[in-house]
Amino acid sequence: MRRSCRAALTFALAAAATLAGCVPGRGGPEVVVEPTPDNRVRLGAFMALTGDTAQYGISALNGYRMAVEEANAAGGAGGRRVELIVQDTRSDAVETEVVVERLVREVKVHALLGEVVSSRSLAAARVAQRDGVPMLTPSATSPEVTAVGSYVFRSCYTDTFQGAAIAHFATSQLGARRAAFLIDRDQRYSIELARIIRDDFIRHGGEVVVAQEYDEGAADFSIPLAEVGAAKPDVIFIPGYYLEAGLLARQARAIGIEVPLVGGDGWDSPRLYEIGGQALSGGFYSSHFSAEDPDPQVQRFVADYRRLFLGTPDSFAATAYDAARVMIAAVARAPSLERAAIRDALAQTRDFPGVTGAVTFDAERNAVKSVVVVRIGDNGHQSVETHVSPEDLVPPATPTPSPTPRGRRRRGN
Repeated sequence: MRRSCRAALTFALAAAATLAGCVPGRGGPEVVVEPTPDNRVRLGAFMALTGDTAQYGISALNGYRMAVEEANAAGGAGGRRVELIVQDTRSDAVETEVVVERLVREVKVHALLGEVVSSRSLAAARVAQRDGVPMLTPSATSPEVTAVGSYVFRSCYTDTFQGAAIAHFATSQLGARRAAFLIDRDQRYSIELARIIRDDFIRHGGEVVVAQEYDEGAADFSIPLAEVGAAKPDVIFIPGYYLEAGLLARQARAIGIEVPLVGGDGWDSPRLYEIGGQALSGGFYSSHFSAEDPDPQVQRFVADYRRLFLGTPDSFAATAYDAARVMIAAVARAPSLERAAIRDALAQTRDFPGVTGAVTFDAERNAVKSVVVVRIGDNGHQSVETHVSPEDLVPPATPTPSPTPRGRRRRGN
């Protein structure tokens, strides 16, 4: 226990040191970087450490730091020490653009890691592409992100595949034929994923009997839930984030709605059960990773993570860990630290052995991987229900871009 605590303290001190190197600025925390030798690799990591999706960002930062510490202990990236330079996006797309500009132009990072949410990744991608800096998002699933250009990569699956996998699971394993949707009108992620699930659910012979919208940050869902209950669906899709998903589950069960609730990777947070409690029992969500997966590589990662952070990794920690390792491996293969050379090495990634699955980038710089379907049981216990692989599905048509949601600039705008 002393060794575990000492390791956790080391990481906590590293986090404190990073924040101590920041001073307030017009656009948020500003990283002050000491001059470093040319043979050091500067990786800019940006994620939400405050705001509505801070839980995602904190998990991702743990994964990034774990990968960097392991790499440096093994000799770095091709013999060069890796430095992780962290910026807080404050769960805001405008702030994301500001901090990425700073990392690219002032800090002059060699490559970028982040963001974890699609709308903020999209804002960052435009900066990365314009300035020719390789960027790798670990968990932003919107197809629009990598469509920005040749310098933008993702090491997770896309919403196109995730949505098709969710619809396939609901029809083939839950036997659902009548579906209801509860959609966050303010979130690009929710709107886009709902559309893909709907189209594939119908293609599999299902019927959408009702679709209701709610506002991000809402606390009372009685009106949309009343409409959903009256339609008597077999399944309710909630392709949103964990905060509203937990509240919706509680209120749905309170008015007697007992059909399965099914969500996407936005549900994956330790806070989901804290909010939704036992009302989530019998629900499912798609994810990139499960700590309950018996694969030996996964269990080694889980054990190491628990030893360092005294907690269980979620998918945002796991995808970030893999993304950092993929980027470090690309830097090691690149003939120089030129950004274009790193981009080319990254594009050549094939069968990289990640804890979230093997990573190979396709022609659009997206990773082709399986979806993990997680079942929520009693008392918050989670288990792997099934995996849905690309081979299980007929390739869906390429989706047209979803309109940008109107409204507040909060965690998904």
